[in-house]
Amino acid sequence: MKLNQIPQGQEDKYVGLLTEQQKDSLVGQTYAPDSYFNPIQDINDNWVISIEEMTYCVNIHFVWVKDLDVIIYEPKPTPDPFL
Repeated sequence: MKLNQIPQGQEDKYVGLLTEQQKDSLVGQTYAPDSYFNPIQDINDNWVISIEEMTYCVNIHFVWVKDLDVIIYEPKPTPDPFL
């Protein structure tokens, strides 16, 4: 699935899928002024970025993120800090 195929109103359920090399190229870079890419891993250890980062990317070096495949986001469980 691509960015323009996400059902309207369900953007918060999806993320852009990255390769490790793509993730490495985005770390520390901005997608818009004062807005940095924040690649994270999902429960399946996929590297992903938010739909917001894809949609609002205006950095000419990284507009390729708009063409990433999108997948349903499955977050990693938050570890219990008291264990």
